[in-house]
Amino acid sequence: MGRAVPAVSRALDILELFLDGKARSASQITELTGLPRTTVHELVTTLADRAYLTAEPGQPTRYRLGMRLFQLGNVFAEQLDLAHEALVAAREIAASCDETVHAAVLDGAEVVYIAKVDSTHPVRMVSAVGRRLPAHCTGVGKMLLSGLSPQALDACYPPDREMTAMTARSITSPELLRTELAEIRREGLAYDECESNEAVNCVAAPVHDHTGAMVAALSISVPILRWDSRRRREWGDLVRRGARSLSERLGHRPPAARSGSDDQARSSSRRRSRPAYQPVVSWAAVITNSSTKVTAQPPVAAYRTPTSSGPAPAIR
Repeated sequence: MGRAVPAVSRALDILELFLDGKARSASQITELTGLPRTTVHELVTTLADRAYLTAEPGQPTRYRLGMRLFQLGNVFAEQLDLAHEALVAAREIAASCDETVHAAVLDGAEVVYIAKVDSTHPVRMVSAVGRRLPAHCTGVGKMLLSGLSPQALDACYPPDREMTAMTARSITSPELLRTELAEIRREGLAYDECESNEAVNCVAAPVHDHTGAMVAALSISVPILRWDSRRRREWGDLVRRGARSLSERLGHRPPAARSGSDDQARSSSRRRSRPAYQPVVSWAAVITNSSTKVTAQPPVAAYRTPTSSGPAPAIR
């Protein structure tokens, strides 16, 4: 690895002061970075000349982020491939727990799986990218539903209509669903405890994009024979970290990073907080143009061993 260039690092430190969206004066930049006044003047002048910073109208020594960063950000956003990034995140999580990891997006009242990494255990989950399941029966689905507005949730699940069950443990009452979604918002994790498959438990966490919208969810799916209270906590922490990492790759900044807390901490040690729940964005139509094609197929979710003969049993 090459040597870091101190002058470039200082310039980036200055730019990162503006992540909270506030304008700052040259004297404030000097105070917050601890750099000499002349160094700040030279760096700010250079950044302004290149349109990375721009002076506030009528206040030539007060700056905000410039147009060049907007242009770079747009190029970055255009290059993002949610399915690809989700697969990278799923691989990282699976490498840590050796269980099946999924990423899914919401499409109406269903989830569509856009990425999957298998466990290497003899007994593991059988599922496929592109398959659909009722959102209220899955961990990823309940997580994504927790980000919907009351109006959007009512459109998917009218309060007076009973819901389809996949197992005896599936939620079929809209009232019970809303109660569980409130708990999911508080905890930041969603669980599927044999609700889509009688032999499978699952824990899911939210993925947010640069706008703060919940665009996907990541989950760890485990056969109940390997599920216990200790691992439940460990896997919850692991999937939460993985989802946070994926969110950051999609440009998301936690609320703490948008507040004044950046004034007291550099990017390398910036505090992380649980993401706020924003409206869910459905990526199902967008994903069809990515390298991982999403198609409408019957749901399949079961467990079998690699040596099992014949097709895996489907759960509908």
